[in-house]
Amino acid sequence: MNAHQELKQALHELESCMEDAQMWQMAMPPASAFSSEQPFSADTMSLPEWLRFVFVARLHALAEAQAPMPANCDVTPALEAYLTSVPVSTHHRRALCQAVTRIDRLVTES
Repeated sequence: MNAHQELKQALHELESCMEDAQMWQMAMPPASAFSSEQPFSADTMSLPEWLRFVFVARLHALAEAQAPMPANCDVTPALEAYLTSVPVSTHHRRALCQAVTRIDRLVTES
């Protein structure tokens, strides 16, 4: 399995984890939310919105196109910080962090 295939698999795992934690089903943010210049679009989206509509979408497109990976990916700390402020079970917190950590590693090491 190549790095792009592994990334696709890891993204599907994250999607499943987000669905299980009830963080996947949401409306698409307005188009203006995507023009944010803040890290993780923090001023226009919640972190789950950013994960679903920016992070997962862009990495899926990158994997489909077999495009070069970004030089760095370090989303786990932002997710960990976000999860301290919302009611999420320990199980879901652990699964979400593991899924994003795997993606961070796959992107950075490729």
